[in-house]
Amino acid sequence: MVERNEFTLEFNLAQDELLAEVVDKLCRPASYDQVAHHTVMNTPTPSLHGLEEIIKTLRTILFPGYFSPMVLTPESLRHSVKAALDHVFPLLWEQVRRGFCFQCHEHDREGCAKCDDQAHEVTQSFLNRLPEVRARLAMDVNAAYEGDPAANSPDETIFSYPSIRFLTYFRIARELHLQGVPYLPRIITEIAHSQTGIDIHPGADLGERLFMDHGTGIVIGETAIVGRNVRIYQGVTLGAISFPLDEYGKPIKGIPRHPLVEDDVVIYAGATILGRITIGRGSVIGGNVWITKSVPPYTRVLQDKPKLIHYNQGTES
Repeated sequence: MVERNEFTLEFNLAQDELLAEVVDKLCRPASYDQVAHHTVMNTPTPSLHGLEEIIKTLRTILFPGYFSPMVLTPESLRHSVKAALDHVFPLLWEQVRRGFCFQCHEHDREGCAKCDDQAHEVTQSFLNRLPEVRARLAMDVNAAYEGDPAANSPDETIFSYPSIRFLTYFRIARELHLQGVPYLPRIITEIAHSQTGIDIHPGADLGERLFMDHGTGIVIGETAIVGRNVRIYQGVTLGAISFPLDEYGKPIKGIPRHPLVEDDVVIYAGATILGRITIGRGSVIGGNVWITKSVPPYTRVLQDKPKLIHYNQGTES
């Protein structure tokens, strides 16, 4: 017993010495300079858990009766929506405030008051936009139901389709992005990305009645514009072909560099469309094609037909 206690004591002392050395290395400014952030007034960073709670609550408002534990009736709907808004308002205000504070460089409480006021204004404006967000999502739901023969009802698309789940998150993030909220829009779309495999920057402009069939692997860049009634299949990329550099050799931010997809376009699985080009209205882009030049309206872009070669006992015939 004595030997065991002595070994434990020695082990703990060695561990404490090792951990003290690791702590010392991790706390040197040179170690954390590029990865640490400290707000002037010690405001917490945006919370992943807090944003997930906000999205969860907003879904019950945008799709009444689907994601709420209680059964809704026309009589109880008003109370339910009001209660959800009362719940989400302070949560959203706090996260928006944290987003503004996180990038703020003010050095006094007056600067914090500005962030508080700006967050309050943005939160009110965002909540006022919820009817428009719902209207757009309703059109997305109809597009998914009408565009997929496997869909048995619009209800099924709301409950289970990754396209609708992602667009719910995206259209919320897009509103915050348009109001200049930093960090939060990208965090929200990345939460959706992790759940659906769809990766779309909140800066992209996605039109009404968008349906992303299956969805996994779709990537759409920040400055892309997608028109109305567009259908996109899995594995499609709307990306940039090059990045203009500044005088220091770094990519210039914010310039248009992603495709414009006009109304009524269908883009099949695996297609890659790069650069600030236009895919004309009503066009059909076949699977696995690579496009870097604009496509006129009502054009079909397809790969060459596959060549069939018959082999007989390992030799071509």
